[in-house]
Amino acid sequence: MEAEPPRVAELESFLNERGESLLRTAMLLAGSREAGEDLLQAALERLFRRWRTIRGDPESYLRQTMAHLATDGWRRQSRWRLRLGLLKAGSTGSLPDGTVHVDNRDQLVRLLLQLPARQRTAIVLRYWDDFSEAEAARAMGCSVGTVKAASSRGMQRLRELSTTDYAQAERQP
Repeated sequence: MEAEPPRVAELESFLNERGESLLRTAMLLAGSREAGEDLLQAALERLFRRWRTIRGDPESYLRQTMAHLATDGWRRQSRWRLRLGLLKAGSTGSLPDGTVHVDNRDQLVRLLLQLPARQRTAIVLRYWDDFSEAEAARAMGCSVGTVKAASSRGMQRLRELSTTDYAQAERQP
């Protein structure tokens, strides 16, 4: 049996160490576990193609690729949604079986899905992945000021959306 090239072993080691964190980020960017797995897979394919040329930490390249692929996916989806007109905001009721934590997380992901791509990406990188503004700016391919503005606007919009959702839930019987 032939020995693996050292860079492939490095990639496997990297994925064993950082895979769960990267999958969580992908899930938040994509909106579901399945879509997150697809997003991470697509980003990994691009990383693997360039693996031999990447020097230093491959995680920033991978996160930047996921952010770009997610943004492209949101653009494609919004075009289809406009054409088809099939999506409506889903209603979420309270479940009597004590799954409040899961419901809250689900509602937060639903709220994130309503944000523009740049705002959602900035919030996911800053608050879920705990990136500094500079790290988020590198991953998003923009300036630190853009990350600050997108994060601020995104958080404000999340507050507005969550207040609206809470008021609607209060009115439902």
